[in-house]
Amino acid sequence: MQVFRHFPLSSNTPIGLTIGNFDGVHIGHQALIKKLIAESKKRNLTPSVMTFEPHPKEFFISENAPSRLTTLREKLEFFLDYGIEKVFVCAFNQKFSNISSEAFMGQILKEQLKVQLLIVGDDFRFGSKRQAGIEDLKKNAFELFEIPEIDLNGKRVSSTRIREGLKEGRIEEVNQFLGRPYTISGKVVEGDKRGRQMGFPTANIHMKHLRPALTGVYAVKLGNRNGVANLGVRPTIAGTPKLLLEVHLLNFNEDIYGQHVQVTFLEKIRDEMKFENFFDHKIINDDIEVAYFQLKEKVMNFLQK
Repeated sequence: MQVFRHFPLSSNTPIGLTIGNFDGVHIGHQALIKKLIAESKKRNLTPSVMTFEPHPKEFFISENAPSRLTTLREKLEFFLDYGIEKVFVCAFNQKFSNISSEAFMGQILKEQLKVQLLIVGDDFRFGSKRQAGIEDLKKNAFELFEIPEIDLNGKRVSSTRIREGLKEGRIEEVNQFLGRPYTISGKVVEGDKRGRQMGFPTANIHMKHLRPALTGVYAVKLGNRNGVANLGVRPTIAGTPKLLLEVHLLNFNEDIYGQHVQVTFLEKIRDEMKFENFFDHKIINDDIEVAYFQLKEKVMNFLQK
């Protein structure tokens, strides 16, 4: 898969394209991508994605922008898995936001990228101040497919609803909307070894998520290992400057420093809480027991299907 951080002056081959933020790459996004790949194959086009970095809302309302569900690296990994061959990562800044809809369609899509097929959601808007939409694309002779929104259990699938579900601990619903378990990836780094002092060594995951959509204590998997994760500010320990993701792996004692890992969130155990005593093990032991039985139950349910 080729990744471009700028638009080439001219594309070597005509492409099929879908455009969006794709935060979370949920089942609605996946429907766009599947349609793109199928229709591009029929026309011998290169299936391609245009996305934005940062998220446009992070540019316009940075302090109140929504939490990210996926980092750029995670999105690119999903695009690769789904069969996308080219990704154009647009630097969303003042210059890009001022591009008129006419220039976007004519200069960028037609002349530079040689777009012959567009697959977009039925609420797609583009151009300065979101001035244009699907009717404008049709007027400019693009071959176009509109993909309607997806409803699941009577609820519209959207990145916003997934963020709400994560915040409220509705992991099972979130995973249905994503079509897979929710994950956060990062590199295992040296921590302050507080967990080891308590008898519960943890893997400290360096996240690119500055404001993750969920916090608390969870039953998780790190790779194929079962564990308990705390994602939060560790209120028992004063002075922690930012959110931390720490994972205690069950029955595991190996060196994984420096590895890039993926943490899969399976079930929320509780909100983060402040201990009266730093060395109070009872609550942590309870978390581990709850995680063990939740993970065991999920395995049994899987085997019975």
